[in-house]
Parts: sequence; structure tokens; C-alpha cells
Amino acid sequence: MKMGHVIGIDLGTTNSCIAYFEGGKPQVIPNLDGQRTTPSVVSVTDSGEKLVGSFAQRQTTTNPGNTVTSIKRLIGKKFDSKEAQEAKKKMPYNLTDAPNGDVMVSLNSKAISPQEVSGMILEYLKECAESHLGEEVSDAVVTVPANFNDHQRKATKDAARIAGLNVARVINEPTAACLAYGIDERKNAIVAVYDLGGGTFDITLMEVSDGVFHVLATNGNSYLGGEDFDDRIVDWIIEEFKKENKIDLSKDVFVRQRIKEAAESAKKNLSFSQENKIHLPFIFSDKSGAKHIKLNLSREKLEELTSDLIEKTFPFIEQTLEDSKLNPKDIEEVILVGGQTRMPKVKEMIKDFFGKDPVEDINPEEIVALGAAVQSGIIKGETDESTLLLDVTPLSLGVEAENDAFARIIARNTTIPTRRTRAFTTVRHNQKRVRVHVLQGESENASENISLGVFNLVGIHSAPAGLPQIDVTFEIDADGIVKVTAKDVDSERLKKIEVKPSSGLSNEEIEKIIAKAQKKEAEKEEKVKEE
Repeated sequence: MKMGHVIGIDLGTTNSCIAYFEGGKPQVIPNLDGQRTTPSVVSVTDSGEKLVGSFAQRQTTTNPGNTVTSIKRLIGKKFDSKEAQEAKKKMPYNLTDAPNGDVMVSLNSKAISPQEVSGMILEYLKECAESHLGEEVSDAVVTVPANFNDHQRKATKDAARIAGLNVARVINEPTAACLAYGIDERKNAIVAVYDLGGGTFDITLMEVSDGVFHVLATNGNSYLGGEDFDDRIVDWIIEEFKKENKIDLSKDVFVRQRIKEAAESAKKNLSFSQENKIHLPFIFSDKSGAKHIKLNLSREKLEELTSDLIEKTFPFIEQTLEDSKLNPKDIEEVILVGGQTRMPKVKEMIKDFFGKDPVEDINPEEIVALGAAVQSGIIKGETDESTLLLDVTPLSLGVEAENDAFARIIARNTTIPTRRTRAFTTVRHNQKRVRVHVLQGESENASENISLGVFNLVGIHSAPAGLPQIDVTFEIDADGIVKVTAKDVDSERLKKIEVKPSSGLSNEEIEKIIAKAQKKEAEKEEKVKEE
């Protein structure tokens, strides 16, 4: 039986894009509005109607409390995490915590998970693909930031499942971009992919040789992107208004959203012009009358406000070069990915660092989806047989040892899929149980790394401390998902789990969400028949 289309999806912070592979080439699929990208926005109206994309985006200033943007920055996060607490201060919608400590979003007074919100976006993209291709779509290659941890990768896969999609493969966004670029150019080169999107930053170094795309190293920050640039402009506008009028606009959600829209527009315009006028009439009114915002934002001022954000990306680049044992001069091609790389200052600083002009003939907002579509072509055997992708794990994996030590089992930038084993032993005489605390991160202190889960190996053979051999094996699949095995060699007792952290949705919860959505759809269809 012939496999149907496997679509490629770039689920972005600000915008999302879909593509498919046909005739030896990846092609972007327009959404139902005919646009090549879709705003990653979900809104719920007072009547309970769910809106996605451009229709939802129009609600950001009129219904900000029930309109969710930048959900990608919260997926797989805990409520008490630094990122969620920062978002809580800035986002117009409410955040709350789930019983397991996960961050939840309040929509129309109902708490739902970031996976469900992302699932609504993916469901809309699925609908767009089916409309364009004229057939049902059930399989997809989905991209994630290279620096996403295990929680975030699993949460993204759960979102796709909620949307009715089977994830054929998860690939890193910079890797996808290089795949799309290399499939056309067919150059043998060492390539740097600098990916600064709406909410995340990644740097990936890759060797392309005769159709083999081999990731050498990757690094990044999953909470650094265009949103932070927008916030700098917003804060500047609010401060300038305060200086002039002695009025603080920062606490008014509706006003802040109007200012944010103006800030985003100004930022984009300054990629093509030297100055932008910001005019927001009737922004505030008191006894003295209506007050307006009238400001000129120059490109120079924008750079002054945001240059440190660009500079924050360079330590990651330097670390990636060090991990790859390369120098900037060894890089032959530099690809810029993500909407924020349209900013001239970003291009200028990258050119100065690598000593060469970045590639200009690609669309930074479409290339990731195109690369995902190329990967779908590889899966279906529709590309050149020599095309092969070798990706890496972005973060080290290991277990907690004595005295809060982190015992690495797989180092970051190890090619995946992979399998590694390390032997441990007991610390007490006749110890019957060993607690295995699975961690991900780079700190030497276990407590400073990300906890992926805890399980116990019970029934260890009685012996003096230090004699039993406990083999702990980590397996990472091609999607970067972790499985862990702990085995008492002497008793042959084995404990094998796919790491199930205390965060994320359970299978039962996902099934309930899917069943509820199917029930609503059936009721809707029945109502249409009756009418």
C-alpha cells in the first residue's frame, strides 16, 4: 500500500509553516487564507468559538486575556520555572499550575496545557495541508529547536498526537534548514546555521558531504528570540510616555497589547528603513484630556536597545566551535534562519564574526518547513539514495550520583540514535534497592540539571557495598527521545522505562482530550445534518 503524503511542519513561536515533498523538491503549502506562513496564535471568543492563525491574531488587542501567543516558549515547562514566571509578568493571558507542577494557560476561565494549545495550531495546519493536497494527512515530520530538552520534545509530539498526527520524525530546526539548503545546492561544505526565531535561538555546525548531512555540534537558548526584541521596544515606548506624561501604561493589558503591535511593526520596518514613526492615538485619557503616543524610533536606537540580545548568542557559537574543534575561518557557508535574522545588525555581527556574508537567497521563515519536507522525502524514499541525516543530542544525559554529582553517560553532541552503558554499584551492605534519577544538562551538580524522571531497581542480590554491578543504559532514538535501562548483572533483574517524567500529559489525559474533541466534532456534524 502506497504511503500518503508526509508533511513537514515548522511549529514556530511567532509563525508556523507547512510543506511537502514532491517531484524531487520541497514545496510550501499555503494556509486556508492563501498565506505561506500562519501566526502561531489561538484565541477563544466569549461564545466559546476557537480561532487559530490570522483570525486569532486579530483578537490580540480586543480579547488579549483569551488570546495565546508564543506558546512554544512554555511547552514542556514547569510553572515555577524562570521562563514561565517571566512570561507570567509579560503575557496578557493568565498562567496557572497543574497538579504535577506544569504550566497551564487559562482560556475562557478554563486551564489547558500548552500541548493542547499547540495541538490546535497543528490541527489547523493539518486541515490546510488536506485542503491543498486533496487527501487525508496523518503523518508529519515536526521540527523543534535544537536545544529543546526531552520534556519539550515529548510535549511537542503529544501536541501532534492531540491534533491527529503521527510524528514520523522529530528533527532539529537548524538541521532541517541545512537539509533544505543542501538538497538544492549539493555543495560539500562545513555549514553554520544561525537560527534566531521568535522565541528561541540555536546554532548548529554541520558537515555536508555527498548527500550526507552530519551535525557536528549544536547549542542554544530555548528562551531567547524576537519576542525579547519586541519587549525592549515596548519598554522603551512606555518609559518615553512616562517621562513626558508621568503616567505608567505598563499595567494596562489592552494598552500594552496595542503598544506591542506597534513595536513589532516598527521592528520589521526598520529592517528596510532608517527610521519609523510610532503613532498611537488616544492611548490614555484623564481629566486633562486624551493623550497620544508619537515617537520616532531609528534603526540606531533599536540597535542600542537590543544589541546585547544579539551578543548573548555569541558564547553559544563559540562553545559550538570549541565542541567541533573548528575556528570561524573553517566555516564555508553561513545560513540565517528565523524572522529575527532579517535585522541588519544581526547580519552585520554574524558577518564580522565569521568573516563572510551569510547566504541571502533563502527565506528564513520557510526554510525549516522545507527541510522537514525533505526529511519526509527521505522517509518515503523519494530523495537521492545517498541522502542521509546524522543528528546529535543537544544536552548531556546521565544520572545522579553521590554528593549531588552528575554522572554523564552520554555527552552532548553525540550522534543519534545511540546507546551507552555505564556500571554503578551499591553504597551500603546488602542494599536491595537502587534509586535511578535520570538527568539532562551540563552542570557537574545533579541538582542544577533537568530532572527527566526517577525510578527504582528493586531486589538487588545481597552483597557487601561496592560488589553488585548495576548497568545503567541510555538509549536515544532518532527523535532525541530517551529510554533508560537499569540492570542488576548478578540477579539479572531488569528495569526498563521510557523516561516518564513528573511533567507532561499522561497517555490517559491525551486520550481524553482526543475523545472529547472527536465527540464535539460528531455533535457538530449531527447538528449540520439536522439543519
